Amino acid sequence: MDHEQSQGAVLLRLLRLLWLLPHSWTAPQAPTSGWRDDLQNHTFLHTMYCQNGSPSVGLSEAYDEDQLFSFDFSQNTRVPRLPEFADWAQKSGDTPNIFFDKGFCQAMIQDIGPQLEGKIPVSRGFPVAEVFTLKPLEFGKPNTLVCFVSNLFPPMLTVNWQHHLAPVEGVGPTFVSAIDGLNFQAFSYLNFTPAPSDLFSCIVTHEIDGYTAIAYWVPRNALPADLLENVLCGMAFGLGVLGIIVGLVLIIYFRRPCSGD
Repeated sequence: MDHEQSQGAVLLRLLRLLWLLPHSWTAPQAPTSGWRDDLQNHTFLHTMYCQNGSPSVGLSEAYDEDQLFSFDFSQNTRVPRLPEFADWAQKSGDTPNIFFDKGFCQAMIQDIGPQLEGKIPVSRGFPVAEVFTLKPLEFGKPNTLVCFVSNLFPPMLTVNWQHHLAPVEGVGPTFVSAIDGLNFQAFSYLNFTPAPSDLFSCIVTHEIDGYTAIAYWVPRNALPADLLENVLCGMAFGLGVLGIIVGLVLIIYFRRPCSGD
């Protein structure tokens, strides 16, 4: 009986908090039937999360599971995941709503979290790391290594890079984004200039349980920049010569007089 009363008290507190949600969050009306045939299914996720760990609060915005922005609460600004999104990040007028979401999320943690501790199952995901280059690999030309972390829950992690087992300094921020199914993924980027002897490692530590995932990267199937340029030039020259020959054959063929019957 006491257990049921405590659950009822928790739900009552939750309902009181839900009343604080702005009315603008109500779902928009469905489009008219005449438009539905032209619509495509896309998903935009605006996910605010908070937790008793690091980071304590975060915001992720993704389109079809591709992260567009995160939010830097220390600077009160959106942070684009890629430079191409920088202009959109500056056009933000919803900062008050974001801080309302932050306060609501933290209130949930403080008021509801202790009441539900030990009464609901705790989910854990062991992160999986993968490293690849952002652009095709060419020795001697600047590129970017991407450490992609999947199966991440809760989103408490640190990402460190090593080059030949030596720590790499000056790594940018780690971008965490929410995806469908109450799951998270993360991206970490490292700018570098590839060399044939490179050995990089991305070390992902799940702070909540100390689990560590390590992904290594070494150059594979790379062409030296000069050789690649020569190959491309040779292919272009060969296609040009082939086009000239085909053109001459067609001209000679169509200029040939027709035989009379």
